[in-house]
Parts: sequence; C-alpha cells; structure tokens
Amino acid sequence: MMLSAISRRSSKSRLATLATGSKRLSFSSSSTNTDDRRKSLVSVDGGIHQTMKVSKSYRNKPLFRRLGDVRFKTGTEAAQLLVKEAQRRDSHNVEFIDAVSSNVMCLSPIFDRNPKYAFAAKTLIEPERFVQFRVAWIDDMGVVRMNRGYRIQYSSSLGPYFGQLHFGYHVNDSVMKSLAFNSLFSNAVTGYDLGAAVGGADFHPLDKSEGEMQRFCQSFMTELAKYVGPEQDYPIMGMGVGPEELGYMFGQYKRINVRASAGGRYFLSPDQAEAPGYGVAHFANEMLKDKGDSLQGKRCLIIGSGKLARHLATKLLQYGAIPVTFSDPSGHVYEPDGISEAQLKVINKIKNERGALLGRYIISSTTAKFNDPESILDIPCDLCFPCGAMNDIDAVAITKLADNGCQGIIEGGHSAVNASARKILKKRGLMYGPSNMTLTGSAISQALGVGATDQDLQENVARIYKDVKSTATEFNARGDLFAGTNIRGFLRIANVMMTHGAV
Repeated sequence: MMLSAISRRSSKSRLATLATGSKRLSFSSSSTNTDDRRKSLVSVDGGIHQTMKVSKSYRNKPLFRRLGDVRFKTGTEAAQLLVKEAQRRDSHNVEFIDAVSSNVMCLSPIFDRNPKYAFAAKTLIEPERFVQFRVAWIDDMGVVRMNRGYRIQYSSSLGPYFGQLHFGYHVNDSVMKSLAFNSLFSNAVTGYDLGAAVGGADFHPLDKSEGEMQRFCQSFMTELAKYVGPEQDYPIMGMGVGPEELGYMFGQYKRINVRASAGGRYFLSPDQAEAPGYGVAHFANEMLKDKGDSLQGKRCLIIGSGKLARHLATKLLQYGAIPVTFSDPSGHVYEPDGISEAQLKVINKIKNERGALLGRYIISSTTAKFNDPESILDIPCDLCFPCGAMNDIDAVAITKLADNGCQGIIEGGHSAVNASARKILKKRGLMYGPSNMTLTGSAISQALGVGATDQDLQENVARIYKDVKSTATEFNARGDLFAGTNIRGFLRIANVMMTHGAV
C-alpha cells in the first residue's frame, strides 16, 4: 500500500514527462492532463528538437568513483560504462550481461539529451532484492531431494512486485536476473503501476508425478511465502508453472497466511491464463496492420508447444492465420495445410498431460509430418513465432528464415532472438516484435483485473504499440520497436525513481 501511495503522489510530476494520449487507459489516480497533443518523454515543451532542461552539474559529476572519478562525454560512452560495471560485478552471469548490454545501449540517446538519466540507470543494474533459498522435498521413493529456489524482486518504483515463476533445468541466478531485468521494461511500458520481479526453481516438472509436484510446490511456497503476498509481490505462471502448480502453491500459502486475496481476486489466481499468448497475436496483428496488411492467410511457424504457444495458435486461427508447426524436445510436427481448431484440440489434450511429447500427435493425424524436414526452420512461412528458449534464434536461423520468405519474427519467448540475430533482422528488413513489448499480456491482464475481456486486451495492445512506435521515432530510431520499448519503459521507471531519492 505504501508503494502504491508513493507512486500516486509522484504521478503528477510524471505526467509532465511521460507521453500520454487523450484516451489512454491508466490506473494512476491523478490523470489530469487534458492536452491532446503528444508530449516529449523527457522535455516539457515536446518534440525531439526542443531544448531540454539539463542540470549542468550532472555534466561534471562522475558516474563511478570506485578507482578514481569516471565521467562520460556522450550517451554511448555512458551506456558502455554501465555495461562494463555490470560485467565487473556479474561477469559470470552471461545471460544477465547480455540483457543489460542489449537494453542499456538503446538508452544512449536519453543520456545524450539529459545525463541525469545515466545515474538512474546505474541504480537499475542492481536489483532491489535477490532471494535464494533451499527447497527440500521427498520423492515417491522416499528419497530426500534438493533444489534451489529464487525470487528476484527487481524494482518496486512503479508499484508492487509482479512477475513470473519458472520451473526447469534452465533456471539459475543468471537467467533469473536476466528475465527480471527485462521485466522492468516490459511491465513499465504497459503504462500501469506494476513493479518487476521473477522467480522459480531448477526443478524439472515434466518427469514428476502429481504427488511429487505437490510436495515440491508446498516446500517451495513455505519459504517463498516470507517474501510474497497480495499488494507486495504477485507471482504468476511462467515456463513449467501452470494452473496446477499455482494451485498447489496457493493451497500452501493460505495455510500459513491469514490474508490470501486482494481487490476481489485470490492471490496466485490462474485466471486469464491465455492473455500472454493472445497478446503476442494482437501485437503481430498491429504490426501488420501498420503496414497495410493483416494476419489473414499468413502461414505461421510456431517454435514451442507450451501454454503460450498453444494460446497463440488459438488466437492466430481466429485472425484467419494458418499455424503450421509446433515443437518440443522430441522434435517438431508440421501440418502442410495448417493446423485446424480440431487438430489444435488434440495437441492441447496431449500437451496438457504432464511430460507428454508431441510425437504422439502423428498417431491421430494422417497429414502431419514429424521432423520432416529435419530442421523446422526449413519450412516456408510468412511469420515466425519463437516461443521456446532464450537465444533460440541466432544469425544463421534469421538468414535461413529470410531466405525462405519469412517476413517477420514476433517473439513469444523471452529474448528468443539474440543480439547478432537482431542485426541481421535489420539488415534483411524483417519485422521484429521484441519480447519486452509482445509479452505484456500478463501485466495488462493483472492491471485490468477481474472481468477484463479480450477486447480490452486488444485495445491496450494497440495503445502500447502506438506509444512504442512514436517513442522510437522521437529518439531517431524510427521503426525500431526494440529501442522504443526499452526507452519508453526506462523513462517511466526513471522519472519515478528520481522522485524517491537514493533508494
């Protein structure tokens, strides 16, 4: 409650700096700006060529003082210094360093205009709280098993912590910090008062029985409950964490806590689970609509087969698109004529069974191809939706997709396209929907609350896309949605942080 109050008190000052539309939907309690003209994100008067109010003292202040005063002259130099500081502190966290490098380098135009923002960015390369704990549980053989749990509460500047829980072999401190850092920008760009957090455990749920799953979730929540709760930190579903896992965790949470709901919604409620996948499809539609095109008839290559990938396919079918593939560790299934609603129901039934693999699908389809061709990237498509692992799409993959006629990559997985691949995307002229923008469905759903509809989600997606596009244009990065998302998200956080002092 305290954090929300602080955020509301500072909203008036933020309105002078954040761009808003006359019909913008916001949870801020003081949306008093009635001017329909778009405002610059950093200047009062608006417009990229307007004079900014720059404090001369920040031009002379050292950004770092560890081994002597270190100053910067340009925004690019400031961004490089911030990346080097992150490397000095966390050189072993490869995924986190990649996230910091990719996102912070986009912010150099802001540092050029007003060096004060570089000092806010310096604070943001360190999370507010990093919680790591032991999770002990007993398997079906009576053997005590041990896993490592995490919750990284990265920033509460805009509001209570909010973010996903992930279970899997891939979970470690570097991946968690990377995802939490990205969620800073993703949650902030929605325009709602949500903080950023990510957590999980290095626990693989697919080969566990329901009894083992329940015992693990109860042990995990027994420790996690000390740090989360309504209006404090709201965990949601992520990779390896679905409605069943959330249900087990909520059951344990309410056993050890008196308060288990807020705002008419139960804590850890798995409602609107389809929002992330639907949001990705809505963003793809907005990107195509902006080019005078639509999803109708587009052949869509979906990499992955998790909850998000299957909800994405559902919405693509409603848009008239043609999803042709799904994949998992066993390989990929390819329907040359497209996956119908009936076939998608079969895939859903298979994948809803814990540990089930896609290979079973070919038994129920006479037209499906399994691992044919050998690489899923050899399948011709109009759009590619990578919904799998981080850095799954590299420069070689982008080149192959472009050669096969692919028009764009819209991320359905966190940071699925790596830094080298993004350069090839620009060079080849492919559309790119970055995950920091496309994966805002959960945050939008949380902010809208109980009763929100898909139409509400679609309207918010259209607003966010418009805001991100205009921000990219304002900062001389026309058409670069990756830069536009990071710049807009950062400015929302930084403008509030600077009202809170050195915290």
